[in-house]
Amino acid sequence: MSWIFWAILSAVFAAGTAVLAKVGVEGVDSNLATAIRTSVILIFTWAIAIGLEKHTGLFAIGRRSWVFLVLSGICTGLSWLCYFRALQMGQASKVAPVDKLSVVLVIVFAALFLGERLTLAKAVGGILIAAGAIVLALA
Repeated sequence: MSWIFWAILSAVFAAGTAVLAKVGVEGVDSNLATAIRTSVILIFTWAIAIGLEKHTGLFAIGRRSWVFLVLSGICTGLSWLCYFRALQMGQASKVAPVDKLSVVLVIVFAALFLGERLTLAKAVGGILIAAGAIVLALA
């Protein structure tokens, strides 16, 4: 299966996350709700890693990878805390598109820090995503 298949599945599950979280965060502190969600993810992902016997590679991970995976985890946690707070305060149909501005930032950051080429197609796509997010947020 190609990366497109997995990316589409990710989008489907992300949409489910927004709708389910919006209902779940009602009447619950957003930080507590994020902690509950994160705990479920922690148990779920370790169960998969152990079940598929991928945990055996844990000690083969290099120091550089550890640093960047930990930093990525911190960014994920901060993103989720902010996302749940935004969901608690706003409509899911407005919060989710603004959250997807991360796609535009990834395009820029990938060009600046990863050396990925910023093509006309990526620039136009990023502008369209940003415009769409703005339109949906203001609707």
